[in-house]
Amino acid sequence: MDTTISTKIENPKIAIVGLSEDIKPFFEQINFQDLEILYYGNGMKLIEDWSINNLNIQAIISHSEIMSAGGLSLIETIRNRGLKAVPFFLIINYFNANLRLLALSGGVTDVFKFPLDHQKIEKRLNFNISNWGALSAVVNNNIIRIKPISLAKRIFDVFFAGLAIIILSPIWILVAISISVESKGPIFYYSLRAGTGFKIFKFYKFRSMYVNADARIAELKHLNQYDIDAQSNYSANTEVSLCQNCSDFGKCQYPLYADGEQWCEKDNAFRENKLGKSAFFKIINDPRITKVGNFIRNSSIDELPQLWNVIKGDMSIVGNRPLPLYEAEKLTTDKYVLRFAAPAGITGLWQVEKRGKGNMSEEERLLLDNTYAKNQSFTNDLRLILKTVPALFQKENV
Repeated sequence: MDTTISTKIENPKIAIVGLSEDIKPFFEQINFQDLEILYYGNGMKLIEDWSINNLNIQAIISHSEIMSAGGLSLIETIRNRGLKAVPFFLIINYFNANLRLLALSGGVTDVFKFPLDHQKIEKRLNFNISNWGALSAVVNNNIIRIKPISLAKRIFDVFFAGLAIIILSPIWILVAISISVESKGPIFYYSLRAGTGFKIFKFYKFRSMYVNADARIAELKHLNQYDIDAQSNYSANTEVSLCQNCSDFGKCQYPLYADGEQWCEKDNAFRENKLGKSAFFKIINDPRITKVGNFIRNSSIDELPQLWNVIKGDMSIVGNRPLPLYEAEKLTTDKYVLRFAAPAGITGLWQVEKRGKGNMSEEERLLLDNTYAKNQSFTNDLRLILKTVPALFQKENV
């Protein structure tokens, strides 16, 4: 049940977000010293109440996975609203070394993994809250140094994207009709992607796969172009409909959405990295792709709805490709994290340099992303745009 405050109250509070009813009694036994507990069903209700009533929030506890809506996305929204920075704690089911780095770089103060320990949580919560002034003064929040998008680049992005949407509208209509005629399902879909500074946003595309495509990922894992050498170490259970992380919740935590349809973006095949498996997943001549989908992918027409992402400011015309969350969570080391300092983009350096020139290793792709981040400028973006047009028509069945 959400708590709604109608008047401004000065006494300090701790906000607990998304907590299931069966866990609530556990937190009611914790001594939060003088803090009043406020429960919220989701992060947006907290932000709305906090903003309107100027609440004296001293800490936030969110029952959410790091890459889900109540995790890094909620922290980003709090920052964007100009609300006070307070200790932010997560109650999670799944955790590893990469996610630990991602959580720390994203502003998470501490993480508690099931099963929960009463004394440990009480001690760590109260210590961080009581000493927040001193702790926040020494925290380095510049792990990823993001270069702001220049005014010239933003003006170009909006003008180019808007003009392209108008000129290409007949193609949009033709593609939409072709998709609906060939296979049952929505014309557009969106997934959650990690862009600049790990900011999570809705990423739009024309549908190029059958709606149940992700259900076949486990059985096709041995064809993964980026992980072909490790196939002998992998054993998939194709009878499991949910990955272990999603099974803990009883429903998919990494869905793709479109017109009432939903299917899973994250599968055990993506998350299992104990044997050194690749962060990327691609299959040559992928049988999950429709005939129309094969054409719009090779011609990059499936990317056209991302022009709306550019208008919204989620992406730029040129930048590093925003990654699915299961890929982004594996790229948090010092060697690769630089790619997230650059704008997310529709086209970029690695697409131009390698598309149609044979298979590209994961290492090459990531190094090209880092190279773009280091040398990002509006002038270089214009050069890449001029090189992108011929690259679009180079055939590549991946």
